[in-house]
Amino acid sequence: MSITASCHCGKLSAEMKEPPAEAMECNCSICKRKAHTLAFVGPEQVTITADPSDVATYTFNQHKIQHQFCKTCGCSPFGAGEDPSGNSMYAINLRCSDMDLTGIKIHQFDGAAL
Repeated sequence: MSITASCHCGKLSAEMKEPPAEAMECNCSICKRKAHTLAFVGPEQVTITADPSDVATYTFNQHKIQHQFCKTCGCSPFGAGEDPSGNSMYAINLRCSDMDLTGIKIHQFDGAAL
């Protein structure tokens, strides 16, 4: 069963092939404000649907993560970047999906300490 995270207006979406068993909540300055719950997947595990002209990107600090959001509605269903080993990955915001988050393990990450 796949899981789709999309922005409010539907212009951006990310479809994961499998529902995640785990996710992360971070307390860095942007994740705290946006209240993201993120599942990390490789590019082979997700299909991104978005016209590049509808996507805005924000980076900060070390500029390692491209925080992406819809230019129309402002929602952030996904971001892109690299894992600690340098492999491409996507961060899928599960709060932009219909997934019931009560059944998955959510790790707390101290991004504010970085």
